[in-house]
Amino acid sequence: MVDSQYYLPNDIGISALDCGEAFRLLSPKEQLYAHYLSRAAWYGGLVVLLQTSPESPTIYVLLQKIFRKQPPAQLEAVATAAGLSSEEYQFKALVWESQAYKENPGEIETLWNSCSHFLYSLEDKQKQLGLGNKGITTYFSGNCCLEDAELAQKFLDSKNLSAYNTRLFKKESDGKRCYEVRLAAAAETPCSMFEFEDASFSVQRGDYAFLMEKVSQNLEKAKAYAANENQAKMLEEYIRSFTYGSVDAHKEGSRFWIKDKGPIVESYIGFIESYRDPFGSRGEFEGKSCCLNCPVASQQESTFQTVSTAIRSYDDIRQTEGFKNVSLGNVLAVAYATQKEKLTFLDEKDKDLYIKWKGPSFEVQVGLHELLGHGSGKLFVQDDKGKFNFDQAEVRNPETGELISSWYKGSETWDSKFSTIASSYEECRAECVGLYLCLNKQVLSIFGHEGEEAEEVIYVNWLNMVRAGLLGLEFYTPESKSWRQAHMQARFVILRVLLEAGEGLVTLSEITGADGRPDALITLDRSKIHTVGKSAIQKFLCKLQVHKSTADVEGGRALYEGYSAVTSDGSHNFLQFRETVLLRKEARKMFVQANTQIKGEAVELEEYESSAAGLVQSFIQRFPEDAEEVEAQLLELASRDATCWC
Repeated sequence: MVDSQYYLPNDIGISALDCGEAFRLLSPKEQLYAHYLSRAAWYGGLVVLLQTSPESPTIYVLLQKIFRKQPPAQLEAVATAAGLSSEEYQFKALVWESQAYKENPGEIETLWNSCSHFLYSLEDKQKQLGLGNKGITTYFSGNCCLEDAELAQKFLDSKNLSAYNTRLFKKESDGKRCYEVRLAAAAETPCSMFEFEDASFSVQRGDYAFLMEKVSQNLEKAKAYAANENQAKMLEEYIRSFTYGSVDAHKEGSRFWIKDKGPIVESYIGFIESYRDPFGSRGEFEGKSCCLNCPVASQQESTFQTVSTAIRSYDDIRQTEGFKNVSLGNVLAVAYATQKEKLTFLDEKDKDLYIKWKGPSFEVQVGLHELLGHGSGKLFVQDDKGKFNFDQAEVRNPETGELISSWYKGSETWDSKFSTIASSYEECRAECVGLYLCLNKQVLSIFGHEGEEAEEVIYVNWLNMVRAGLLGLEFYTPESKSWRQAHMQARFVILRVLLEAGEGLVTLSEITGADGRPDALITLDRSKIHTVGKSAIQKFLCKLQVHKSTADVEGGRALYEGYSAVTSDGSHNFLQFRETVLLRKEARKMFVQANTQIKGEAVELEEYESSAAGLVQSFIQRFPEDAEEVEAQLLELASRDATCWC
């Protein structure tokens, strides 16, 4: 392979997320509210290091200690003096020449020795996230396999416990399986012991306790500057959730979040998306603190033009009470900027059109994806009391014409039932909704597109989707036959569906590029989008929805995994196309984010340049009061479980 998914180039794009004007438009009270929400998000964000891989916390601490002593410019001078080139100065020799090493060689050497092997390892198990022998994950101890994850999910369902804020650790005792379920919480509690299906389960609160306490403390401070009762009650419930490990409290906080319509400062925080859990049930910690980028807040309940991204809400709340979407305009502005010379796999005649209309078409797609994709689709449920949320004698399966024969029972959820495919399947369903509804003239007019302009938006939206399906192959791992990114898998599935539709709607060809290396070309016949394309997406979307609504895991899994298969058979050699995609991939941009600090009674925004130095500096200044304590706690949390990942 000429290029590999396991190597990153040194010239990755780095862009600053501009929020200066929006932040300065906030009142002093709003700035303080945003500041403490941001602090809570950044402390909680460190949990992701502990959720990703065993070496991640140590790598973070090592880099913090090195760069705190010397900024990148000084280190580059040290590297030059040591005879290293501008590219080489990132490696071990520089660590040994750094001021941090000279001042405390034992500490730095210990950090290096505990992470360097894993940092560079290309052993199969350590190359990607996965469960058991398919990869590495710190959501589960290394001896857990899919069977263990399934048993744990059954146990959690039986106790009405959500998996979102948990990790699972397995031990053997006298030939008996013993599982430890850890709930993220600031308050550490004694274990509760249970017997379940010939196995023992202990449930204990207190995972990530130090960080959860920091999150709760900052949310408590933010509460003093809440704009209204809904915000205050939302934060109260979040604090209760992070203090005691209660997902129910987080759900209650989400209810108040939904009621807080059109706030000047928007936020969401917690164990949210389950994309990186190999089993698909455990949430990665994330936090957002966003400020409106115009002088007057809109109080409309839904404004399509401002929707760019969404924050997940729980299915039961979404179905009965609602949900919200949040626009991250500064993220989109830099993440989706496209240079023509780097635009791969499109015909020359499509490139200018693609660049001109990608922004507007993406806005339409994401708005429909979030509002009417994730925001629609009923789940048929029988609750703990036996009550159904649908009429068993009337509701029929549109695929078979027969009465509904399966549904969700009790505490079962979409994630717990569909587990490993749930996230990607749902993203695929939402993407299909966007593709299908963007063909509606009335929908496009809501977004401000009419006539010929509307047709250009449709074409580029569909073209972007089929190209994204091809690009998604970068995130497929042939060795384990697994996908590493939910959205990319979803888009590849849609590409497969549209190729299967035939009649020349989509063509995918292997070609030789101008540089003499393998290349690919993907084309879309715009005259067939409203006919062949619309019909194909409508039929596929119906199948996806029926399986989801009726909790038909077997049927849904067979459908989705069939289209997700990446093989060299059939009309397209997708494994070969994957090699081409890797050969010509462009590294994903990195974002430089601002910091806020309280000076006297005011909040100051500290912004940084769009460079590696700016990125490093932003992290060095992220925890000005307690950086060393935070790092010590991270190392303690990482070392405590170090033997669990082997």
